[in-house]
Amino acid sequence: MKIEEPKSHDLAPHLWVDKYADYLYGYACVRIDDRDLARDLVQETFLAALEGVEKFDGRSSEKTWLTAILKNKIYDVYRKKSSRQNKQQIEQITMKEADEFFDSDSGHWREEHYPLSFGVEQPDALENKELQHVLKSCIKKLPPLWKSVFTMKHIDEESSEAICSELKLTPSNFWVIIHRAKVNLRACLQRNWI
Repeated sequence: MKIEEPKSHDLAPHLWVDKYADYLYGYACVRIDDRDLARDLVQETFLAALEGVEKFDGRSSEKTWLTAILKNKIYDVYRKKSSRQNKQQIEQITMKEADEFFDSDSGHWREEHYPLSFGVEQPDALENKELQHVLKSCIKKLPPLWKSVFTMKHIDEESSEAICSELKLTPSNFWVIIHRAKVNLRACLQRNWI
C-alpha cells in the first residue's frame, strides 16, 4: 500500500487556533479599536477559511492566507462604519476645498498647505510607548471614514487607488480626508503629548 506524501498546499485547520489565533487577534486589534469585534472577526476568519479551504492553492502560507481573509473582513467593517457617514461627508467635501489643498494636475499638496515637520523624525521616536498610547487614542477620536482611510493608508500601507476603490471615494475626496485626518491627529498629539 502506497502512502501519499502530504502536498505542500495541504492545510491543517485543526492547528489554526493554536498556531494563528493570537497573531490574528493582535492584527485585528491594531486595526479595530473594539476587542470583542476583533475576537469575532478572527472567529469569522477561521469559519470562512474552513468554508473556502478548497480555494487555497498553496501559493502562500496558511498564515498569509488567513491574514488576507481577516484583512478583507476588517475592510468590510471599515466600509460599514464609513458608509454611514460617507455620503454626508463626501457631499460636504467640495472640489473647491480639494483644489485649495492639492494641485489639480498632480494631486500633490500645494506648497503653502504642505504639512510642517512634527519633530518626531528620530528613528526611535515612534517606539516611545507614551506616544503610541496617545496616538492610538487620537486615532480613535477620528470620524469612522477618516479612521478607515488613515488606517488603510498608514497601517496597512494600501495604495491610494485601492483605498478609493474599497471605500468608494474619488481621489479628490481621499486626499481631502487624509489631509483632515492628519491635521486632526497632529492637533490631538500637540494637545496630548507635546
